[in-house]
Amino acid sequence: MAKLCEGRVVVVTGAGRGIGREHALSLARHGAHVVVNDLGGAVDGSGGDASPAQQVVKEIEALGGKAVANGDDISSFDGAERLIKTAVETFGDLHGVVNNAGILRDRMMANMSEAEWDAVIKVHLKGTFSPSHFAAAYWRDQSKAGKPVDGRIINTTSVSGIYGNIGQANYGAAKAGIAAFTVITALELARYGVTVNAVAPVALTRMTENLQPTPPTDEEREAQSPRWIAPIVTWLASAESKGVTGRVFEASGRSFAVAEGWVRGPSHAPVDDPTRLGPIVEELLGKARPNSGMDGRPGSWPQPQKK
Repeated sequence: MAKLCEGRVVVVTGAGRGIGREHALSLARHGAHVVVNDLGGAVDGSGGDASPAQQVVKEIEALGGKAVANGDDISSFDGAERLIKTAVETFGDLHGVVNNAGILRDRMMANMSEAEWDAVIKVHLKGTFSPSHFAAAYWRDQSKAGKPVDGRIINTTSVSGIYGNIGQANYGAAKAGIAAFTVITALELARYGVTVNAVAPVALTRMTENLQPTPPTDEEREAQSPRWIAPIVTWLASAESKGVTGRVFEASGRSFAVAEGWVRGPSHAPVDDPTRLGPIVEELLGKARPNSGMDGRPGSWPQPQKK
């Protein structure tokens, strides 16, 4: 088997379990040296345990690969900076960051507490920005020093963010923000030889297993196995993906697709009188493509229901 990431140094956040673990193992199988970052907390972000990250390192070493565990909090600037320094100081360079760490604190928006909102935004959105910031600074300095740079940032968005899912206003807002962050930073970092892409996974993990109304069948478990997400992340981390940036990919055991972002739909000449807008808006909406639901198909968005 050809090794796509031979000798490349890749950081994976939230790599102690689930999707992140699959990323770390797949990258290692393809020759990458992996920094396995994980706080080892609960699904809601509470607590901590170093053993999940250490166990993944042992698995990678058993495969003949190289890895180091890291327990820094990537939602803090200090922790994110130490994480990137760990990669460079341990393996001598940095080629990729996979921002995967996340938590859930689902609740209907009207019942959501400030703490539940803040915690999810911090881990997902700031936890994507912070490692990316220090990795980008490293690559910028390398580029300015005349050294070749072939960097990768791979973010984790969600169908909950790009399409919308009831009960996940905090999570969806963070994931939608990550998709926008991906597109913008792809433009900013291209000058330094860095690509930025995102993946919207559909997988059954400890974070999502309790969201389903009935226990999944064996067929559903296979279709939602995290192993279906790792291939695109491994490819995006490789030198082979150099020409791809600013894109969002959906991945699961049922499909692999490119998610298309917001586009300008039907339009009208500017209107300066609000009393004229009713029929104009109705006309535009009649021509517009309807919102997509969680399956990504236009028109499948559930219509809001009034009592």
